[in-house]
Amino acid sequence: MPTGETTEAPQAAPDGATDQLTTDLRVATMLLGRRLRAESRSAAGLSEPQFCVMAALVQHGPLSPSRLAELENVQPPSMTRTVASLEALGLVERATHPTDGRQVVVTLTAEAEDQLTAWRQRRDEWLRQRLEELSPEDRAVLAEAASVIMRVVGR
Repeated sequence: MPTGETTEAPQAAPDGATDQLTTDLRVATMLLGRRLRAESRSAAGLSEPQFCVMAALVQHGPLSPSRLAELENVQPPSMTRTVASLEALGLVERATHPTDGRQVVVTLTAEAEDQLTAWRQRRDEWLRQRLEELSPEDRAVLAEAASVIMRVVGR
């Protein structure tokens, strides 16, 4: 074995460094997420609760108002008002539950689907412009970081 080489595994970062990385990464991802949501909401003129309901419907498909309230951690009356406001905007509709006629499910309308596509494009364009302002080296670092973050979240 050449001089200076060891067979020891690389050492993990000291606890203080990991703690700082934890904080820095949490804050950075929170701020980025908030900024991206703001890009979409500003284009739509929606409140945060309205936008979150639409995002939940995209992610989970049609849901009952009570399930939406659970997912968004709000009281059912608040969810009823949010769904009603989205319905008035033509972005969601209520329908009878397919297997339980006593319940209703909330679904996105075709107009909402179109708007969501436009909002995604606006959000992506905002981020694309910011990334283009970076050096190729910084973009490479972010590409690697994105891969690592996906592993952290289990994807």
